[in-house]
Amino acid sequence: MREVYEPKALAAALRDARARTLAIYAHLDDQALAFPYREDVNPPLWELSHLAWFQEFWCTRYREDDPTGERTPSIAPDADRRFNSALVAHRDRWDIARMPRSEVLDFLGRTLETTLKRLKRSDEAQRYFFRLALLHEDMHGEAFLMSLQSLGLPGPDLPGLEPPPALAAPARDVYFSGGDFLQGGSSGRHDFAFDNELPGQQAHLEQFSIAERAVTQGEFARFVVDEGYTYASLWSGAGRRWKADENVTGPRYWKRDGDAWLVRRFDQWHPLDPDAPMVHVTFYEAEAYCRWSGRRLPTEAEWEFAARNGGGQRFPWGDEPAFDAPALDYRHRGPSGALADPGNANSPLRQMLGGVWEWTATPFEPYAGFVAGPYQEYSEPWFQTHQVLRGGSFATRSRLVHNRWRNFYQAHRGDAFAGLRTCALDA
Repeated sequence: MREVYEPKALAAALRDARARTLAIYAHLDDQALAFPYREDVNPPLWELSHLAWFQEFWCTRYREDDPTGERTPSIAPDADRRFNSALVAHRDRWDIARMPRSEVLDFLGRTLETTLKRLKRSDEAQRYFFRLALLHEDMHGEAFLMSLQSLGLPGPDLPGLEPPPALAAPARDVYFSGGDFLQGGSSGRHDFAFDNELPGQQAHLEQFSIAERAVTQGEFARFVVDEGYTYASLWSGAGRRWKADENVTGPRYWKRDGDAWLVRRFDQWHPLDPDAPMVHVTFYEAEAYCRWSGRRLPTEAEWEFAARNGGGQRFPWGDEPAFDAPALDYRHRGPSGALADPGNANSPLRQMLGGVWEWTATPFEPYAGFVAGPYQEYSEPWFQTHQVLRGGSFATRSRLVHNRWRNFYQAHRGDAFAGLRTCALDA
C-alpha cells in the first residue's frame, strides 16, 4: 500500500483525481455554473482552470533554477496572470471566469496528458511535485462539494451511498496520561508532508480526557433548544460580533418542521439524524457549545496525540493507509455515526479520520523552524489568521489525510464539513 507514490500508482491516482474533478460539476448546465459573486465560493470555471494551471505549472513547467516558470510558457494564453490564485484577487476571478466551458475542459485534458508523459521520465525528487498537484486537486475536490452545498445545488452524480442512521450511543471519554511526543513529522520517500507539518516539534502534554466520538446533531439540537444562541455569556466577543453581523440565530442549513428539525444536504431537506456527527459548525459555535456543555475543545497537540494513541503511527488504525475507509472518499453523501473505522484499529476513538473535520483550540501557526516549501502560498499567508482543524470529512480523499495533517479555516467559516469533538475540563 505504501507504493501509492510510485510512478504507475501515482499516474492512476492523478487520473482518478481528474475523473472526480470532472464528475462533481458534470451534472450542472452552464447557467447553474454562472451564479453571481459570493465570498465563500470560487466561480467554478475559474477554479477548474486554476487546477489545470497548478498541475501544469508544478509538473511540467516548474524548474528549480526558474521558480517563476516564465521561461516555460503555459499552453493557455496568459495563464499565470489569469489562474494563479496568489495573484488573482477573489472578486476578480468572476470576471476571468467568463470563458467557454469547452475551453476549460480542453485545458484540463491537455495538462493531464502532458503531466502523465512527464511523470514517466521523472525521478524521485521530481515526483514531489506530482504528489503536490495530486493532493492539491483532492483538496479542491472537497471544496467543489462545499460549493454545491453552499449554493443549494444538486449533489454530484457520484456513487455515494445514503449515510446510514446510527444507534444511539452514550458519550464516553477516553483518558490519556499525556507525556512527551514528537508532534508533526518529517517528509520521506513514501510519506509526503506539507510545509506546515514540518519540522516535527517536541511537545509535552498533561493528562487529558477526550470524547470517543464527535458531538452529534442531537446533542447540538439540545444546545439550540436551550437557547444557546441567545446567551451572550456562552460566546466570545468575536463570536458575538459574528452572530450580530450575520444575523445568526441557529445552525446553518437547519430549519424547523413542526416539532422536528430538517437539515439541508445539497438541494434536499432530510430529517435530522440525532446520532450523526454535527456538521457545518463555525469555530465560534464550537466554542459556545463547549461552554454550554461544560467542556472544551482539544488543542491540536492533544488531538494528534489521541489519534496516534500516544504512539508514532501515521493513521489511527496503524501505519498503512486504508483506501476503503467508509467515513472518507464520499463513500456516503454525508456524515454518519454508524460507520466503523478500518479493521484492526488500535485507537479507542472513533472516526478521527473521516466523518467531519474537527475544530481545535489552536490557532494556525508555524512549527518552530518552519521553512516554506516550493509552493510558498500554501501555508505562510494564513498563519495567525486561521484556526486549526484536524481529521477529515466524509468528502475528504483518503490519500490526503493522516494523523499529522493540518487543515485551517477562518473562525467564521461554516461552509466546511466541520464539526467538533470535546475534552473534559478536568482529566
